[in-house]
Amino acid sequence: MSTSWSSGPRGSSVPPPVPYYEDVSPSTGCLPPRAWVADSTARQMTLTGGKWRFRLSPTAAQHSEAFAAPDFDDTAWSELPVPSHWVLQGHGSPAYTNVRYPFPVDPPHVPDENPTGDHRHLFDLPDAWPLPSRHTDEPDDTGETAAHGAGETLLRFEGVESCARVWLNGHELGSFQGSRLPHEFAVGHVLRPRNNLLAVRVHQWSAGSYLEDQDMWWLPGIFRDVSLVHRPAGGLVDHAVHADYDHTTGRGTLRVISDPPGRVTVPELGLDLPSGRNGSAQVEPWTAETPRLYDAELAVGEERIALRIGFRTVAVEDGLFKVNGRRILLRGVNRHEFHPRTGRALGLETARRDLELMKQHNINAVRTSHYPPHPAFLDLCDELGMWVVDECDLETHGFLALRDVRNPVDDERWTPALLDRAARMVERDKNHPSVVVWSLGNECAGGSGLTAMARWIRQRDPSRPLHYEGDHTYPDSDFHSRMYASHAEVERAGRGETPSTGSARQDARRHALPFILCEYAHAMGNGPGGLSEYQRLFETYERCQGGFVWEWIDHGIAHRTADGRSRFAYGGDFGEEVHDGNFVCDGLVFPDRTPSPGLAEYKKVIEPVRIRAGSAPGSVLITNLYDFADLAHLAFAWSYEIEGEQISGGMLPQPATQILPASSAELPLPSAPETGRTGEAWWTVRAVLAHETTWAPRGHPVAWGQLPAAAPRGATSGDVPSVPAVPRRLEESADPPAQTSSAGRIRQGPGVFASDSGALLRLAGIPLTGPRLDVWRATTDNDDGADFQTDARVGPLWRRHGLHRMRHRTEAVELTSDALVVRSRIAPAASSLGLRTVYRWTGTLDRLRLTVTVTPEGTWDCPLPRLGVRLGLPAAYGCATWFGGGPGEGYPDTSAAARIGRWSSTVDGLHTPYVRPQENGARPYVRWAELRRGPSGGGLRVEADGGTCWFTARRWTSEHLDAAQHTTDLVPGQTVWVNLDHAMHGIGSQSCGPGVLPEHQLAVAPARFSFTFREVTATGES
Repeated sequence: MSTSWSSGPRGSSVPPPVPYYEDVSPSTGCLPPRAWVADSTARQMTLTGGKWRFRLSPTAAQHSEAFAAPDFDDTAWSELPVPSHWVLQGHGSPAYTNVRYPFPVDPPHVPDENPTGDHRHLFDLPDAWPLPSRHTDEPDDTGETAAHGAGETLLRFEGVESCARVWLNGHELGSFQGSRLPHEFAVGHVLRPRNNLLAVRVHQWSAGSYLEDQDMWWLPGIFRDVSLVHRPAGGLVDHAVHADYDHTTGRGTLRVISDPPGRVTVPELGLDLPSGRNGSAQVEPWTAETPRLYDAELAVGEERIALRIGFRTVAVEDGLFKVNGRRILLRGVNRHEFHPRTGRALGLETARRDLELMKQHNINAVRTSHYPPHPAFLDLCDELGMWVVDECDLETHGFLALRDVRNPVDDERWTPALLDRAARMVERDKNHPSVVVWSLGNECAGGSGLTAMARWIRQRDPSRPLHYEGDHTYPDSDFHSRMYASHAEVERAGRGETPSTGSARQDARRHALPFILCEYAHAMGNGPGGLSEYQRLFETYERCQGGFVWEWIDHGIAHRTADGRSRFAYGGDFGEEVHDGNFVCDGLVFPDRTPSPGLAEYKKVIEPVRIRAGSAPGSVLITNLYDFADLAHLAFAWSYEIEGEQISGGMLPQPATQILPASSAELPLPSAPETGRTGEAWWTVRAVLAHETTWAPRGHPVAWGQLPAAAPRGATSGDVPSVPAVPRRLEESADPPAQTSSAGRIRQGPGVFASDSGALLRLAGIPLTGPRLDVWRATTDNDDGADFQTDARVGPLWRRHGLHRMRHRTEAVELTSDALVVRSRIAPAASSLGLRTVYRWTGTLDRLRLTVTVTPEGTWDCPLPRLGVRLGLPAAYGCATWFGGGPGEGYPDTSAAARIGRWSSTVDGLHTPYVRPQENGARPYVRWAELRRGPSGGGLRVEADGGTCWFTARRWTSEHLDAAQHTTDLVPGQTVWVNLDHAMHGIGSQSCGPGVLPEHQLAVAPARFSFTFREVTATGES
């Protein structure tokens, strides 16, 4: 193709024809979109799952179209698995951007440097595959050829990024854009029984790329299935299932429209209807909690199509989003399709694993950010039960900051492409009961193209509401939708007190819409914080109907360092000129789908059963927070624990009547067993599955609550309860505390101290480093925040004040009659701020007690990261046991999932492997902790006097952790570093959302706290 300019009339320059990949038209040669059919008697043949011949070119014009000829010699080409992304198969490199386009913004043009992958695949048809007895060159308007009763064969692409041009047996079929959307061609007129050659040219960049600026890796290639589908003569062209439910009568109404007309049967309901006619029966409705499906069959000509029908009705009424007449609460996540080795080329088993994990963690809704998923995923949502917001493959985020370029969603030249994308989503996914909302796309601002999409969708499918967040006047949305709104904004919305837009009409419309957070609680790194406070607002205000955490999975790509060590890579690790770093790693599961502490926290916060102390003595209050289901599918297990050890347990009796949604019942607890043991006692009650389900085994825990055995009746449990301050005293000893000073050493009880610095060097037989005051933590992604944040970000503020490089100065080491007192000042360079600290050591023959008093100096304008002491132990002390919150990490605003108990782990197991290393691993509400040489070896025991502490142990310092960029940067040293924190700053969500709520901030203020240290023997006895 020539790129020169020719001379037009009177010498004017006329540009050459626009190449097809820069054409804003969505496709050529493709058939109209239709519904996804998962199970039909029509013949189907996959062309993927193996390797195709492949050649990559750096530009779109490097090679001619000769490669599409069947006799082209491709023996020198590489082989590429399909489906795949070629940049994950050793051909080029992936690139990550959040907002910015990685190419010049000059729509619809793309640069000459446009990586282009040519694909060739040779295949034979199965024996007896129906073919026309004679061929014509082209199909007619319906896609039919002169088939003489043989029907038609369709070539279907489920997903290609970003533009494809297709040939079969040397015949050009057409081209298409719309990466996450299906496209079909009629190919019966060019197929032959043997040696069919499919040739596909795929361009990384196209006009369609301007509509696909989603926050994710740019990954070109044929990444979803390619298949042949034979449509028999007179067989199904398309069908639409309408299955409504009347919650007042319990009857379902079914109408199936098919082209051509057919007949539908539902044996279980006794329905046998011609297509287009209504049938009615008493039914069990479909919901995400009770995903009841009825097997049906649609017969069209000789073809039989299996249907799975769910009866349900969706509406926005009285300012509420309702299903089957009831307000629902969305406990959702945003889900990108991603695998650390294959990118967006996901297998069915991975999709099922995602949904099983979601269901096991009480998630009931998915927003398919920011494109329709593989259609098989929606089949699974129908089966397992999930509310789905199906989002169109559309985002033009990079235009929002550009004032000199017209946004495609407000440019009529692009409207046909927008409508095509809307149609391909709606037509493909219209028959899924799980799809309860259509979403126009994401972060495009407003525009006439979006309005055109909304108008078309409403006309085509008035049975579902529409969602769009990007235009806050909401002309095209049935929801008042927001991203990362603060808790205060959510509460104002719940009260109907959102600020005026200046238009009474717009204000009235917005206040009449249900309020959701389509993105909130940015799950990047350690976090998100503040989930409990959001959930309380959702449960308090009827109009606030929940939201979708951003997001499901970290998009870390499996990668090896030069020396062969495994890690997950993020933006910038592949030499990208423009990238957004680790902002792509912001999920509730790690790239390998290991649940993060954030997912455990979310599960606890959104649990659909609440367990608290009852009002009657010796009872527990069970509250049903499901929207539709009673609690018949659950059993309730109890255990009684003293100092974290289970003394007894069993099952609670089932309630006399079922506990319906939004109702409660009190169940009696058994009498506490008489053990003669003393210590802190707790009841733990768990709601578990009474029977196996499609997504979890029998006994899977759904919810839990804890009741202090001596707590006042009616006290809140389920949230980690506070511990009453009970001062601990050193046990009286027959011998007075040993205190001596000689040869540069001071002995205080079992401790040996340096006489010049007052530092503890040894406790009995254990060598130690420290402890001394520590206020620094390796900043989290949420501490550091994002550049676009307008609120103050604590991470940069901490560094500006020098809290990452605090220095210690010993002012005095004093021996009194019963104590060793060390006075010091801790402060950063270039600052007058300081923390004057007094360490007071007292002891008996076998125990040391440390009391730390901290007095701030100067005017502090930021909170502290942490406040406690840090000490070091030899590497051999690598096994930890503690009584307190667990089993996972927790911080002031992320500790709802911390259950009080006795827990054990290796020091290595305490570490949370965030893709970008940062502060992690703290266990909250710890009464005591032990570090031992092996699981039953001797070691050090620390008790938090007068309450609890946060306990952290790791094999590197906070400074080493702070400097690391990848997990492979963390190299274990010869010391186990232990933090015992009196207080911690919260986590928040400021990597994209709001920061730490005031009640979880660690304000700089005078403080006093104490710990007791002692050596324990291999038997665990002192």
